[in-house]
Amino acid sequence: MVEGHCSPRAGRLWTVALPEGRYGTPRRSLPRWARWSLPVIAVLVGGVVAWVGYRNLGTMPVEAKQTAFTVVDDSTVEITFEVVRQTPEQSVVCIVRARSGDGDEAGRREVLVEPGAGTVRATTVLRTSKPPVTGEVFGCSYQVPAYLSTR
Repeated sequence: MVEGHCSPRAGRLWTVALPEGRYGTPRRSLPRWARWSLPVIAVLVGGVVAWVGYRNLGTMPVEAKQTAFTVVDDSTVEITFEVVRQTPEQSVVCIVRARSGDGDEAGRREVLVEPGAGTVRATTVLRTSKPPVTGEVFGCSYQVPAYLSTR
């Protein structure tokens, strides 16, 4: 049975009996605990997704950009890049790489960038296994390997 108001002014209830088997069994509403816990769980999951997105896609603590490269010969490229970091008193390691004409990585090198205020410019020479056509900065990190550290 379904109950409802005939009209807002009349205030009378009316009852309609639905034919059995035609509309299936009436739906049951969610239990009281599910009505408040499902939205809370959804908000918590959304918060976790937002936090993970911010950590992975937010501002980087170290940013590097290539400013120039020069192909010296068929096995050497010189790469110049700038590093900006949130903690200028800390050393960083940057990975630079060269690519050949077919897009393969022809060389890779880790470069130690010493502490310095503001933007630090670095230049390095990279030996390659194929004739290079470009040089680029792959990325930078505060996690300097022991073999690069000067301490």
